[in-house]
Amino acid sequence: MHTLSSQLRSDGVAPELELLIGELAAASKTISAKVRQGALAGVLGSAGHENVQGETQKKLDVIANDVLKQTLGRLAQVRALASEEEDHPVPCHVEGAYLVAFDPLDGSSNIDINGQIGTIFTVYPARDDVPALSPEQFAQSGRAQVCAGYVLYGPSTQLVLTTGGPVRLYTLAQDGGFVLTQEALRIEPECSEFAVNLANFRHWSAPVQAYIQKLQAGVDGPRGRDFNMRWNGAMVGDVHRVLMRGGIFLYPANTQSKVHNGKLRLLYEAHPMALLVENAGGRASDGQGDILDRVADQLHQRVPVVLGAACEVQLVVETLAQG
Repeated sequence: MHTLSSQLRSDGVAPELELLIGELAAASKTISAKVRQGALAGVLGSAGHENVQGETQKKLDVIANDVLKQTLGRLAQVRALASEEEDHPVPCHVEGAYLVAFDPLDGSSNIDINGQIGTIFTVYPARDDVPALSPEQFAQSGRAQVCAGYVLYGPSTQLVLTTGGPVRLYTLAQDGGFVLTQEALRIEPECSEFAVNLANFRHWSAPVQAYIQKLQAGVDGPRGRDFNMRWNGAMVGDVHRVLMRGGIFLYPANTQSKVHNGKLRLLYEAHPMALLVENAGGRASDGQGDILDRVADQLHQRVPVVLGAACEVQLVVETLAQG
């Protein structure tokens, strides 16, 4: 079996990037240990304040963010960090070759119920055409990513990663190392499962509502077959299921003021997940164009997200275009 480091070397990953990924993995192991301890370590519950998104932070949100900042901040190859929990970019080393953006603990609402949570991350090349500590460092197309992945803290801790090629799945072994357990995840173009928060149905546009109603109609409806709905309340868990067994994930724009442009953040949620999905043979769209073609106008910019089975995503895009 290949370890994470041996597989990265086999894939021809640059030594500096290999070290960076190794440190991301090390940080995730620390976070995983905190998650497993839960109430025994006093890490559950609210931290008592809000992040830049206006969302109430959980204690584990803060812990995970601090672990990643401390671990990555000491690497000479990291120029700056961007996090869901930080108002502004975190400067590291002005000569660093890479930028790292992350959602330290996706699915915070699941923390206190022992539900699915995870860390989403992405690595971009640092830009030499703007000041080293400028937020404009992160104004890059999703296609500029040199690495993207997430760690899912479930019954087993799993790392899903691409460095531009196949999407590989690693599992944290008892000896503390990540071991390759699936060489290349693939998403079939057709599917029979969808993940969406139906509680928001009344806030969606008419085309989105019509699309979902067709899925719900099942074998007697216009699609002529049954679809099953799944929803974890954590993007990392829902996208993991899509990568493992197919399906489509949607978080559309809606009429609520906070999410009228979508809820998910482009830089450290939509971009990395889109790269994983596309490299696994799927498609990722904002409802109009490919997510990977979008450039973040702001550090915490939100976008609508439709990703997964390529044929189903195309159908959603066509439905939205009909207005």
